[in-house]
Amino acid sequence: MRYRRKTLLILMRTVSFTFAVFCLNKVQAQQDSLFVLPDTVKAFTLENFYSLILENHPTAKQTYLLTDIAKQEIRLARGNFDPKLELSYQQKNLDGTEYYDLLDGSLKFPTALPFDPKVGFQRNQGQYVNPENYIADQFNYQQFYAGLSVPLGRGLITDERRTALRQAELFSDMTEAEQLKLINKLLLEATKEYWQWYFAYYNYRIQNNGVRLAQEIFRRVKINALQGEAASIDTVQAQITLQERLVQQQEALLDFRNTGIQLSTYLWDSLSNPLILSLNLAPVRPSENWSLTKGALEELKIQAKQNHPELRKLSVKLEQLDVERKLAVEFLKPTLDASYTFLNQPFDPRWNSSFDLGENYKFGLDFSFPIFLRKERAKLAQTKIKITSTAFERGLAERDILNQIESAYNTMDVTGSMIAQLASMVENYERLLAAEFMNLENGESDLFKINIQQEKLINAQAKFLKMLTEYEKSKALLYWSAGVSQLGFEN
Repeated sequence: MRYRRKTLLILMRTVSFTFAVFCLNKVQAQQDSLFVLPDTVKAFTLENFYSLILENHPTAKQTYLLTDIAKQEIRLARGNFDPKLELSYQQKNLDGTEYYDLLDGSLKFPTALPFDPKVGFQRNQGQYVNPENYIADQFNYQQFYAGLSVPLGRGLITDERRTALRQAELFSDMTEAEQLKLINKLLLEATKEYWQWYFAYYNYRIQNNGVRLAQEIFRRVKINALQGEAASIDTVQAQITLQERLVQQQEALLDFRNTGIQLSTYLWDSLSNPLILSLNLAPVRPSENWSLTKGALEELKIQAKQNHPELRKLSVKLEQLDVERKLAVEFLKPTLDASYTFLNQPFDPRWNSSFDLGENYKFGLDFSFPIFLRKERAKLAQTKIKITSTAFERGLAERDILNQIESAYNTMDVTGSMIAQLASMVENYERLLAAEFMNLENGESDLFKINIQQEKLINAQAKFLKMLTEYEKSKALLYWSAGVSQLGFEN
C-alpha cells in the first residue's frame, strides 16, 4: 500500500506543469475548433442540399409533371368547345333512276354560353327526296342555313361541358397543392437525414478529440513508467482508456459513413444519375440563432389554415362537389331545347342578302321530363352527403394540423432551452477537466479522476450536439406541419 501511494505520488509530481498546461490548452483548443472546418473540407449547407433535391431528385421531377397533367386535363375539357366540321353525303340510284342525292355540310361552334351556333350548306336533289329534305331548284337545289339551339330548361345555367371544364380548372388547383405536399414531404425526410449526418460528423470529431487526448496521456504515462517514475499498472489504465476512446471513435466513424450513404440517396445529377456524397464535404449549421415568437406562431397558424396543402386539397374537393351539386340541381329541371335556323339568310347561294324572321326558317322545340325524378334526386342527395362528409374531414384535418404546429413549436421551444443548459453544462465540464489537470500538476489528482471528467465532457458534448440536431429537425417539422412551401427555403 505504501508502495502504491508512493508510486502515485511520484506520478503526480512527475507530471510537469508543462504537461498540465499542454493538456489544458489542447482541451480548450478542441472545443473552440469543433465546429471550424479544416481547409481541406468544404461546407455543404442545407440550402445547397435543398437546391440539388429540387433540381434533380426523381421525386421532385415527378411532382413537376403534375402541372403538365393538370394542363392536359384543362385542354381535354376545352376540347368539348372545339368547333366541329361535319359532312354527310347520301345517294341512291336504282334501275337508272336517281332516288336522292343528299349533301349536308355544317360547322358547329359550341360555346361556354348556353347556346350553340351552327352554319351549313345543303344540296338535296332526286326524284324521291323526302319532303322534309326538299329544296327548290331556284338555286340548283342548294341552300345556306344558319341557326342556333338554346336550352330553356335543363342546361341553361350549367351543363356537362361547362361542369367538366370547371372541374378541370379545380383539378389544376388540387395538383398544385399535391405538388407542394409531395415536395415538402421529400424535403422533410431529406432534412432529417441531413441532420443525422450533421450529428454523426461532429460526433466523430468529438471522439477524435477524445482519442488524441487519450493518446497523449498514454504516451506520457508510458514514458514515466519506462523511467521508473510510474507503476506499469498505470500504463494499463491509460491504455484501457485509449482503447475505449478508439472503440467509440470507430462506432462514430461507422455512423458517419452510413449516414453519408443515406444522404446520398437524395443526391442526383441533372441527367438523373445517382451521386455519391464526397468525403470532402461537411454539414454546417446556420450561424444565426432562429427563434419563433408566440405572435409569429399565430400568424403561422393562420397561414396554415389558408395555404396548407392538405386543407387546400379538401377545399378544392368541396368546390368540385359544389360544382357537381349545381349540375345535379340542373338535372331536376325539364329538358326544353329550342332551335331556330335561318334558311338562305342572311345570304343565299348566289350571295344575295336578305333577312326576315318570319320567312325562310326552321323552328323546333324538344321537351322531356322524368315523372318521378328518382335518379336525379338520388344524385343530388348523394352529392350533398359527400359535401357534408368532406366538410367534416376538413374540419378534423384543420384541427390536427393546428395541433401538430403547436406540438412542433413546443418541442422546438423546450429543445432551445435545453440547448442553452447543455451549452452551459459543457462549459462547466471543461472547467472541471481543467481543474483536474491543475490538481494533477499539484499532486492532488490522478488519471482515474481525469478519465471520469473527460468521459463526462465527451458525453455532454454529444448530448449538446444531439440537441442541436433535434432543434433543427423540429424547426423543419414545424414548417412541414404548417405547410410552408419548400419548408421556408427560397430557391
